[in-house]
Amino acid sequence: MADSDRKALAAEVREFLSTRRARITPQQAGLPVYGGNRRVAGLRREEVALLAGVSVDYYIRLERGNLAGASDSVLEALAHALQLDEAERTHLYDLARAATPSGRRATVTASRVRPTILRLLDSMTEVPAYVRNARFDILAANALGRALYSPVFDSPLFARRGPVNTARFMFLDPAGQEFWTDWDKGANDSVAFLRTETGRAPHDRALTDLVGELTTKSEEFARRWARHDVKFHRSGVKKLRHPLVGDLALPYEAMDLPADPGLRLNFYTPEPDSREREALVLLAGWAGTGTVVPAAHDLPPS
Repeated sequence: MADSDRKALAAEVREFLSTRRARITPQQAGLPVYGGNRRVAGLRREEVALLAGVSVDYYIRLERGNLAGASDSVLEALAHALQLDEAERTHLYDLARAATPSGRRATVTASRVRPTILRLLDSMTEVPAYVRNARFDILAANALGRALYSPVFDSPLFARRGPVNTARFMFLDPAGQEFWTDWDKGANDSVAFLRTETGRAPHDRALTDLVGELTTKSEEFARRWARHDVKFHRSGVKKLRHPLVGDLALPYEAMDLPADPGLRLNFYTPEPDSREREALVLLAGWAGTGTVVPAAHDLPPS
């Protein structure tokens, strides 16, 4: 591992553990509080060490960024002491894996959508669907997905460069705040997912470049990035405002494609008799019965 990568990883570990520690009060951890002169709102390092059953010196070494060699039992004890959720626990393990020589292999991410997946998208005529990678690049979409996300596809951001990227649109195009009606939640979730991905694929240079670009160009992104929040992106409700059919609240599912590492199929499934269902029927009529719309630009090699 290059020295710069080692320093970056140590900083990531340090900030992640310290921010998780700072959010937990002694009362939440079940610890007694003596006196009222605490310098920190959250747990002290020695309190985390006590809860995790490790020495204070060892925990300080871990929080300084040295996770190399930490056993699964130590990581589990840390996760319990810091009350990490599933995504945070996975992120901690990813960071530890990246710090271990045997775990430093670059993560391979698929950069093309296979014909079978394109045919699957093409067959999904009644629901909007698209395939994206973990950097939020849209690689392919069916006709209804392209129609639903037309403000993103039509953004001037992508007139001269590609691929279409929903994170860039959200933070760098003013139209993003109109397209996502619950923009704050969408922004928080997008940043947390990107942070999760940096732990899973720390050697993804395109991902690093995207984060660097957004951090430099968007104060909103930079502020959220500094929180070190992580989250899985599996299902939920997206609230969108489409220029033709108005406000929509669309349940979505995000499914990993096991044969295509790093790629994910997203699709929206409104209730049968809902306004959203009617709006999608109107959008489908507007979009026609076209086939899968591939991304406007080929991805660079990962």
